[in-house]
Amino acid sequence: MNMPSPNNDEDNGEEEFLDEGDIINEYDVDEEELPDADEEGGSDGEEDIDMVDDSIHIFTGHTDELYAAACSPTDATLVATGGGDDKGFLWKISQGDWASELQGHQDSVSSLCFSSDGQLLASGSLDGVVKVWNIANGDLKCTLEGPGGGIEWVRWHPKGHLVLAGSEDSSVWMWNADRAAYLNVFNGHGGSVTCGDFTPDGKTICTGSEDASMRIWNPKTAENIHVVRGHPYHTEGLTCLTINSDSTLALTGSNDGSVHVVNISTGKVVSSLTAHTDSVECAAFEASSRRDSWRAATGGMDKKLIIWDQQSSPRCICDHEEGVACLLWLAGSRYIATGCVDGKVRIWDSLSGDCSKTFSGHSDAIQSIAASSNGDFLVSVSIDGTARVFEITEFR
Repeated sequence: MNMPSPNNDEDNGEEEFLDEGDIINEYDVDEEELPDADEEGGSDGEEDIDMVDDSIHIFTGHTDELYAAACSPTDATLVATGGGDDKGFLWKISQGDWASELQGHQDSVSSLCFSSDGQLLASGSLDGVVKVWNIANGDLKCTLEGPGGGIEWVRWHPKGHLVLAGSEDSSVWMWNADRAAYLNVFNGHGGSVTCGDFTPDGKTICTGSEDASMRIWNPKTAENIHVVRGHPYHTEGLTCLTINSDSTLALTGSNDGSVHVVNISTGKVVSSLTAHTDSVECAAFEASSRRDSWRAATGGMDKKLIIWDQQSSPRCICDHEEGVACLLWLAGSRYIATGCVDGKVRIWDSLSGDCSKTFSGHSDAIQSIAASSNGDFLVSVSIDGTARVFEITEFR
């Protein structure tokens, strides 16, 4: 141990000598900026908080940001993820030694969707191609081409192997995956088709675009039944779209912060929901929602999850630390999961608006979340390059 110099001992009575010429510089010190005694040793306390990881499984097979996640509707352990490394992966929860790489895309894998029977997986990429994979053996079944721009989203017909995809080139394409055959192209939008889906009865298609419109289509004929645009609809591009269980209502969100409910059969706006103050990024109807009795949730960059019912005023407003990027109603329950820009997954009680649980683990923004078919697990993917699994059995 080094003993202190006698000259530094205030009790030795000796005088310290210091010439003004020895002073190199003088600094004013704000005492409020000095560390507290309990901060000695640096920011260990903050690092400990950041290192909290509530996940029960981490998938690290990707080498770049992740954008898409999907859970099989028939196998509660099977997950698909895709990202900026131009790859997709099939992997299984709690089986870290099993993964199947989905190769062949030439650009980021932006969207993933399992067919309703769980037999096939569609992967959409910014290379403008949709690939269909056979789940039984992980092999590529077919490659579906046509769009002239990147794929924004892919969806399956609820009752068959028909694939629908929206493209950055303003078009929407539909193929028969069993025959690898083109069926229809839906033209009319004036900008990237950012969201869309079949209605649950499979009889209609709804699509939303950066051109601030929603279009309602006949899948068989590609006829444009209705165009929803102009007052009182959105003034900026659509970001998300959800359809209720009886195929009667579509709810859309926009970059302008507005939310509107549209009657699909008439193409008329039946409700305008105004409470968000920034871009609405995600929206979902509660599973049991019907035309005369519905609840929905929307999330946005204003750091809010808002829960709505038939009234145009919010039922609950749930505040977050950062923007809400994605959300999911947990099947058969009153709970909603949100994935956020701060890397957290939160579970909310839709009746009280209370945050029931916060899951930590990601170090960057979450891009997509999905729930296992049995409701036991929630999967989240992040810009941090990982997919994480959280246990949610208590919220079934």
